[in-house]
Amino acid sequence: MAVNSELTELYSGIYTDNIRRIREGSTSFLNAFRDAAFDRFTTLGIPTRKNENYKYTNLDLFFRHNYKTYFIPDESDFVKAEEFRCDITDLDTHGVVLLNGFYPTINGKIRTLPGEILIGSLNEASRRFPDLVERHYGKYAKSNSDGLVHLNTAMASDGVFVHVPQGSHLNKPVQVINLVDSTEDVFNQHRNLIIVDDNADLTIIICDHTLSPQKFLTNAVTEIYVGENARFNIIRVQNEHNNACKVTHTFIHQGRNSYSSSNNLTLHGGLVRNNTYHFLGGEGAESSSFGLYLSDKWQHVDNLVSVEHAFPNCTSNQLFKGVLDEMSTGAFNGRIFVDPKAQGTLAYQKNNNILLTDDAKMYTKPQLEIYADDVKCSHGATVGQLDENALFYLQSRGIDKREAKLLLMLGFAHEVIQNIGVEALRERIDNLVMQRLKGELSRCASCMVKCG
Repeated sequence: MAVNSELTELYSGIYTDNIRRIREGSTSFLNAFRDAAFDRFTTLGIPTRKNENYKYTNLDLFFRHNYKTYFIPDESDFVKAEEFRCDITDLDTHGVVLLNGFYPTINGKIRTLPGEILIGSLNEASRRFPDLVERHYGKYAKSNSDGLVHLNTAMASDGVFVHVPQGSHLNKPVQVINLVDSTEDVFNQHRNLIIVDDNADLTIIICDHTLSPQKFLTNAVTEIYVGENARFNIIRVQNEHNNACKVTHTFIHQGRNSYSSSNNLTLHGGLVRNNTYHFLGGEGAESSSFGLYLSDKWQHVDNLVSVEHAFPNCTSNQLFKGVLDEMSTGAFNGRIFVDPKAQGTLAYQKNNNILLTDDAKMYTKPQLEIYADDVKCSHGATVGQLDENALFYLQSRGIDKREAKLLLMLGFAHEVIQNIGVEALRERIDNLVMQRLKGELSRCASCMVKCG
């Protein structure tokens, strides 16, 4: 595998310059992973386009830059984070705010929610609940081809920890708001660990926002364990500006008869790369992966989804849709892997895309890798323009062409949006998508960045 030695050396230097301070602020358990992860990173390096999974994504655009490293914020830095308010006023959640990848300590590092559910700083959780963290941390975030996962393990200082004990259920979602804000260009990394024990239930909403116009690079890793008969939903809303690059790695490990869903909604961002891995690690497990991406100008959105069927009688579904305008580009790499012992597998994958201009480009690569014979698996992908017959029909009913196009695009996108189980968020996303498709700025009211 080809390694970009120049970029690898650049980020190796950042590690060398900051590892002492990183270690000082972390627990011995988290620090125990760093050396091996750094060695693995130096072998794999920053992914290049010669890496098959990054064939259509040029990370050089954002990684070849001198960022300020930001590992130890002051308490005063969190004032803006504490004052931030989600503009979905009727969205009732248990909310936490991260600033540049760090969990604020102003209101305490660990909170206990109803049902003895814990939420707070991962770093603090590794101090207070070492046995719990040690059972899961580093167990699911594995990669033989992506050095960025190992770079995160080597350098991440903090992130969100959530534990839902056996049989516990929250009556409202947890909302994690990731804010990036600085007067300088910032490279930040955070590491999240979510544990949903047997027969438990959790919905988590992750909202990514930028509050200042500097150049930002985020490399985030989230490990999720979903126990036997448990249910878990993660919804990620990405609404950052054109100077922001967001790379996410989400690893979901499921037990027997469990259900999980992931939904990546990318409304805005300069370069966005979402890597989502579902491992169906028990008989009868079920997963759903959804994604919607809207891009224009020179934005690039890339989604990699991998679902591994490791046990019999499991079910998976993938549905990703994109609307690309102007000079924007997109990529979808969907993989379904069926182990020889995973008989009775049901797996479906679909990727549909609309190109609004001749200059927009979409690369789609659906894949099936099947080693069992008693399975039902299918996939499909389309890249095209709006349906001219449907457009003509709407116009013949007195709807002008611009409005007809908008209605068709909104209907196209809604197939993904309707899978958002939180009603207030679903309605807000519908509204933001409408604004985005109209060419208006789709941003939260608190954001001061003008991306026009």
